[in-house]
Amino acid sequence: MILNLFSSRPDHPLANPKELKRAIAELPLDNAAKAIDGISGWFESLHHADDFRVDHYFDVVQQLDDAAQPHLRRLSRDYLHSPRLTKVEERRLWSINYGYLNSVAELYTHCLDRVRQNPKDKGSEALKPLLPMISARLIAARATQLKWVDYRYGPIGSELWRDIGDVYLAAESAGHAQKSLQLYPNNPGLTSVSQQYLQALVFHSSSMDSLMPLEIELADRLIAHFLPGFVFSAECLPISVYWVDAASGLPPVRMARHPDEVTTNLRFFSPGSAPQALNDLIRVVERGEVPENLNLGGQYQPKVLLPVLKHLAMYWAAQPPLREHQRHAVKTRIAVLHGFDDSFTVFAGEVARVGKERNAESWVVENVSLGGFGAAVDDLSGDWLKVGALLSLQPEGGENWVLGLVRRYSKDTDSHAGVGIQALSRQAQSVELRPRSTGFSASSGMPGIWLRESNAPGEARVVLPATSFDLRESLEFTHDGKNYLLTPVELEESGNDYEIARYREHVAD
Repeated sequence: MILNLFSSRPDHPLANPKELKRAIAELPLDNAAKAIDGISGWFESLHHADDFRVDHYFDVVQQLDDAAQPHLRRLSRDYLHSPRLTKVEERRLWSINYGYLNSVAELYTHCLDRVRQNPKDKGSEALKPLLPMISARLIAARATQLKWVDYRYGPIGSELWRDIGDVYLAAESAGHAQKSLQLYPNNPGLTSVSQQYLQALVFHSSSMDSLMPLEIELADRLIAHFLPGFVFSAECLPISVYWVDAASGLPPVRMARHPDEVTTNLRFFSPGSAPQALNDLIRVVERGEVPENLNLGGQYQPKVLLPVLKHLAMYWAAQPPLREHQRHAVKTRIAVLHGFDDSFTVFAGEVARVGKERNAESWVVENVSLGGFGAAVDDLSGDWLKVGALLSLQPEGGENWVLGLVRRYSKDTDSHAGVGIQALSRQAQSVELRPRSTGFSASSGMPGIWLRESNAPGEARVVLPATSFDLRESLEFTHDGKNYLLTPVELEESGNDYEIARYREHVAD
């Protein structure tokens, strides 16, 4: 919409089209945070600008929101890709993005409320053709808030789900939920209110609590790519896998639990043809290719993309993933140390371990299985706890330590979280590794944690410091009078301060 001359201009600087154009032109191109801060300031002033005609009001919000998009993309890249962000800077970037999304969602909500309250007003009549866009942008902003909450594994309140569901239901009632539109000027492809709502539902149903922030972003991009294959319906179909009560303020639920009562607000969805298309893409990426038509917001190596694709394939299956091992409810405490350095010390022997144990955190184990633990953390001290964190764990009253990885993480409150831990090894051993090429005694040693069980025949896995694995370099170490030669096979995975590598193992007495 082009801003018209106002017959009765509001007492607000941006009511003047020239001032609005100047305000946007003065946004700094080289400082995304400052640009978003400036737009957020204008948003704050618009919260109290009640003398705008509603169509003119929307036009101002829309132009500011359009101008914000490249700066938001830059801040998101900084948050996800900067390797040395301090925790203060990380929180600042998170707050800027989340705060912006909340503000713009509130302004779009204000536009819809004014149209609903005064449908015959001249401004409301002029704005009606754009109601699908307003609703779609509002849902997109709220859904992106969900994503930013998931970046920090935080709890998602009922308010967000209720806001998203209410906007969708209102659009359905008005008959424009399916109307195709372009969400933003530079966004490729078309969407709709219904598609934006479905994307939020699929995103939540894809278990983001076991992915790292960059993987969460890639998963969201992939969901958008495969969304046309999903089936979304007001009726429960034989293929339906999930359901949601759009008015309840609750997230979607697997069909393993059926709705307590049938209401007009129930919606059902299933992956439809998406799993087959996803499996086709997995085969392409396994060959080392990433299709050019895949909009991931950047260039990513196949090894980065493949785990996310396989994760989505697991959660889009007709049957939910089955637990590999049966869980047993318990209530006991475990001592917890984290990071490669502490873990190396723990598995180096009793003498090296002295002193470290006093610094261990105490968590409550709520269930155990052969594969690991489910634990509750009552005091979230520090920001180190995240998916992929390396842990050393000792059950209360036990002598043995277990090496593990955080596979799931979700915060119930700012101080309490649930953690799913995979047990990597109950027989880990710290060793001193030396490159084979330089001679066994000629080079200084490199620390490693030898995982002594659950390996393929003739193979070994070793936890190394970050960026240590070299596919061209064999390693040696000595243990219990035997010499071990490790020939590299592949890097299995990596975390903030470690790598897990797989080797062929040769033993000589």
